[in-house]
Amino acid sequence: SVSRTTVREAVANLVNEGKLQKVHGKGTFISKQAPIQEWLTSLNSFTDTVKKMGMMPSSKLLFSGRTVNRLDVYEQYNEIFLIERLRFANRLPVAIERHYYPVEIGEKLANFDLNTATIYDLLENELHISLLEAEQSISSVLINEKDSVNLGITSSSNVLSAERKIYGRYGKVVEFYEGLYRPDMYIFRIKTKRKFK
Repeated sequence: SVSRTTVREAVANLVNEGKLQKVHGKGTFISKQAPIQEWLTSLNSFTDTVKKMGMMPSSKLLFSGRTVNRLDVYEQYNEIFLIERLRFANRLPVAIERHYYPVEIGEKLANFDLNTATIYDLLENELHISLLEAEQSISSVLINEKDSVNLGITSSSNVLSAERKIYGRYGKVVEFYEGLYRPDMYIFRIKTKRKFK
């Protein structure tokens, strides 16, 4: 007793949410695992995003230390501090995150257990650094061999690449972030409204 239009809309919504998957010429099937959905309307950590999906987040520290600065955003520094982590949801590798900081911030963060800590919580609660706003861009890039091994995908795969500058007080960049996400397991979403004159 439900109209076809209602059913079509319901199926389309479930496909958009990643719960159903349409295969051309075969039909509609239940997805093996719904992708993680990050809403771009607020600044959230990977940990918070994964928990909201009812999944268990975890991390593996790949690198933590000083590195030569090749970023325009920190042009006043010769060296910056990099924290690189492989991120998991329910033990499946989902993303590689690279957090870049001025050395004095990075070295303070390195005193904590970066395999278990939520970096944004450390910045705000332990280092008392306010994270006020972010500017983010998302694109698709071909993954390199090393990153493909960590994510468990082929080296010819494209991944979602997110770059984000997080600003603190007085418009200073607190963090520059690069994230590589498996597109079969992660979705960025945003809701917009049309403005009328």
